[in-house]
Amino acid sequence: SWGGVEMVEIAGKWEVELQELSEEEREEFLEELGRRDSGLERLTQACYRAFDRITFFTVGADEVRAWSVPRGAKAPRAARAIHSDMERGFIRAEVMKFADWRECRDERKLKERGKYYLKGKDYVVEDGDILKILFSV
Repeated sequence: SWGGVEMVEIAGKWEVELQELSEEEREEFLEELGRRDSGLERLTQACYRAFDRITFFTVGADEVRAWSVPRGAKAPRAARAIHSDMERGFIRAEVMKFADWRECRDERKLKERGKYYLKGKDYVVEDGDILKILFSV
């Protein structure tokens, strides 16, 4: 931080090299540098903090998608990030936590474990939530 401004160091040549590596090679390279994330990842995180944004995900049969909303956004506002009709006809959000999903990657098992939540219009979306929006227009 410099005068209240967050600074992120980016080494352009290394960033290009990182993009050309496999995931395993990339992790080894970063570990050798004593870093967890690339400069590009740290820049993205710094921008999200500066603009007070969070990320939530939607998961389909053939697609996982990340969406950005202001921190503190309620479920209908998150629905609007996907499509304005979804906010207008919002019924509820089905919510999984990314950490829970990553652990077992099975929606049915999460439900059995009590890790699948039904939330209404007042639910404040949390960073990393996986949402399934139910709506009717």
